[in-house]
Amino acid sequence: MTSAVCPDISELGPEPAPSTTEGCEDCLKVGGRWVHLRLCLACGHVGCCDSSPAKHASAHAAESGHPVIRSFEPGETWRWCYVHEVIG
Repeated sequence: MTSAVCPDISELGPEPAPSTTEGCEDCLKVGGRWVHLRLCLACGHVGCCDSSPAKHASAHAAESGHPVIRSFEPGETWRWCYVHEVIG
């Protein structure tokens, strides 16, 4: 994903350090479950995907204003911008 496709990319600094969490940070706090994990590229928050019951990654993006995430699943490197609805 480039800044030409998603201007929010140009506002990001270096990618956050890999999280040491074993799952969705919010689900772990409340004993919830998740399907897939997503990493916020602005702050490193790990949340669950929209296929998960609580959709914590989307909620984090809406609450924090951090629109760009990437997959936190092994072997996946794609990114998603919630604002521009583009994947890269």
